Amino acid sequence: MGQHTGRATGARGLRCKECGEELPLGASYACAFCFGPLEVVYDRDYLARTVTRESIAAGPPSIWRYADLLPCAPDDPTAGLPVGLSPLVRAPRLAERLGLSDVWVKNETANPTHSFKDRVVSVAMQKARELGYEVVACASTGNLAQSVAAHAAAVGMQSYVFIPADLEPQKIIATGIYGCTLVAVDGTYDDVNRLCMELAADRPWAFVNVNVRPYYSEGSKTLAYETAEQLGWTLPDRCVVPIASGSLYTKIHRGFTELIDLGLVEGGVPVMNGAQAAGCGPVAAAFEAGLDFVAPVRPDTIAKSLAIGNPADGLFALDVARGTGGTIDAVTEEEIVEGIALLAETTGVFTETAGGVTTAVLRRLAERGDIGPDERVVLYITGDGLKTLDAIASRVEPVRIQPTVADFEAAVAHTTTLEITR
Repeated sequence: MGQHTGRATGARGLRCKECGEELPLGASYACAFCFGPLEVVYDRDYLARTVTRESIAAGPPSIWRYADLLPCAPDDPTAGLPVGLSPLVRAPRLAERLGLSDVWVKNETANPTHSFKDRVVSVAMQKARELGYEVVACASTGNLAQSVAAHAAAVGMQSYVFIPADLEPQKIIATGIYGCTLVAVDGTYDDVNRLCMELAADRPWAFVNVNVRPYYSEGSKTLAYETAEQLGWTLPDRCVVPIASGSLYTKIHRGFTELIDLGLVEGGVPVMNGAQAAGCGPVAAAFEAGLDFVAPVRPDTIAKSLAIGNPADGLFALDVARGTGGTIDAVTEEEIVEGIALLAETTGVFTETAGGVTTAVLRRLAERGDIGPDERVVLYITGDGLKTLDAIASRVEPVRIQPTVADFEAAVAHTTTLEITR
């Protein structure tokens, strides 16, 4: 395999999250001593000397403006698909509807394949090329599949994408169009992931969320970096984040922690609220029961992008929630659909089912009185509603009329009466 060096960053090595053993920056994802998960560690002295608000502002308009805080960096940050700097928009009508004062929406639908997965894939692809891989692959609940296929197409790499066979048709179509080898597996995401772990053991492929996962997951930190920068280098008081594997949730927390440690922002880490669907809420169940372990479940929910029954970072998510004074809640299928509608009607942002979960949890927190009157809350919307149209199709029905003014006026009068009497 050929080597692509990239440019230097502050990454120093890999460290086991369980026993603390350190390893070089190679294609490893499990500790050789205790089999615990690995994470990237950084040279803090290097970062303190190198990273400033000014150095970040001088960087490219993408996640690579934070390259020193990531495990790799491209020689040409304009190569491939441009990722990041998604809008952070104030949502006063959503705040008013919920009785809150200051709500912001981090809208990840603006990324190239319309989800936050473009961040993690961009980092994983760069590291895979540095390590000499020529083929990329993934196990996916949908958004990652599309992102891997698209990013591979952009740089001319071969890709294999493995998905559960019952994935939303919109996501299957939007993945296959990029020319990847798309493999539908009869089983849950956890079945798909087990297959990919077996394949990763004997094929020279970079499975972005298996053998290069420590690097892949670091891309999620850029959501925290961007949030702080877009808020004028200040911190939100609270974040509401969806939980599937738990990686996004824990990495956003880590991103804020790093900014504080480097003196780039002042204050404490935001309260972290996690959001799951009741049909696949193993971390929420463990949190509610006060457990220190996460029991696997079999997913049964319309929020398929969150349908990971055995979340790899579930335990770490519990630590983050408890350590920041947050919670992890699970909402029903009906609440998910209501959440999608609430966000769309008050902000103009159309989210997939995962965002319906997150918005529904925000509503629950507000109704429960968990959010203070002056708190600034950031709601993370991770994917586009066009990816999960079937989930809300029954809510949308046009008013059908004959092409006459009289028919229009009669129909409008009727619908107005319906709205008043609801």
